[in-house]
Amino acid sequence: MVSGQSNNIIEAVGLSKVFNDFWFRAKARAVDGVDLEVRQGEVLGLLGPNGSGKSTTIKLILGLLKKTQGKLAVFGKDPSHVSIKKRIGYLPEETYMYRFLDARETLDYYGKLFGLDHRIRKRRVDELLDMVGLGQVAHRKVGEYSKGMARRIGIAQALINDPDLLILDEPTSGLDPLGTRQVKELIEQLGRKGTTILLSSHLLSDVEDVCDRMVILYGGKIRAEGTAKELLADSEHTVIKIPKISDQAISAVESTLERTAGVHIESVESPRQRLEDFFMGIVESARAEQAATSGAAESGPTAAFLREEGAAGEDLIDVLSSDQAEDSPIAVERARKTDSESRSESRERDDKVLDELMGSSTDDKPKTKSPTPLPKVDESVDSGFIDDLLGDADDERKE
Repeated sequence: MVSGQSNNIIEAVGLSKVFNDFWFRAKARAVDGVDLEVRQGEVLGLLGPNGSGKSTTIKLILGLLKKTQGKLAVFGKDPSHVSIKKRIGYLPEETYMYRFLDARETLDYYGKLFGLDHRIRKRRVDELLDMVGLGQVAHRKVGEYSKGMARRIGIAQALINDPDLLILDEPTSGLDPLGTRQVKELIEQLGRKGTTILLSSHLLSDVEDVCDRMVILYGGKIRAEGTAKELLADSEHTVIKIPKISDQAISAVESTLERTAGVHIESVESPRQRLEDFFMGIVESARAEQAATSGAAESGPTAAFLREEGAAGEDLIDVLSSDQAEDSPIAVERARKTDSESRSESRERDDKVLDELMGSSTDDKPKTKSPTPLPKVDESVDSGFIDDLLGDADDERKE
């Protein structure tokens, strides 16, 4: 196994994956001798056409596939090691969710899989739904979502555990320009926080905007790698950017260049803004007019637990104060106090009973209950009449 002593989150040496047919004959070599390092806090772009080995490489890193040859370590351990799973967030190329759960139930379900306390889950679910703009449609079943909305909930589930390693496979697929802009801003913010991100995308402009370094695959092999500045530098041209000048000034500059450097100006263009910036301006103008929309609402700020280093302290407070955290110090102390109070009350009852018993045994003369007095005979009743009745009763018994 690759040594886990370095700061590399992902480290591969000679990594290969061969898919075999039914008779174990080599059918396709999807990954071929890849040497790859992803450093802590780095945003790495994984590029390449369809069938270049990007998805296979991601599945090997996740432990979903077993390598054929080479070495691969994630957090210094084998990708199949269970202990590293809770540190990884993954957004697959296709969004697969339980169709009959709503957005809130979906995120809560994934939070439970990571063993998050119920108070932490509730806070994170609320923050994530607001962040991806699904707070107003959180009650709808995920099966009713459009592709873009399903992609938003997929991004939220990949972040529910605040991962140290975030793997995104085509994260902006199906998203509108608003969602695309937000995903790029989120990646930049997580990168500044120190989250390691592996981004696979066909949208080269997105990768260029957010990635620190890029790796280009073709035929399962790495064909090029480096920073955007290293890979995209144009060694054939020099760009000079100045404020707008007149045509006469341009002619004068060109004459000077031809005389001093022997070159002429190939083209003169006025700078223009990017289409993404123009689109965002139109949308912001419509929002200022409070125009109605039936799609996802305006996205909120990045979830607090993702953008703040101190969010872990808030999670700890939630765990310690949770009634469900039976092993937390607060819960243990509460149980100890309750048990102590129960024993104290029990001793008081025992002492009271003992005092009563001791008091009754030390009396000189036990009190006896006086007999109930017989009812007095009414002297106005004829006693002879009563004797006659008693006598008749005796005669009947003799007969």
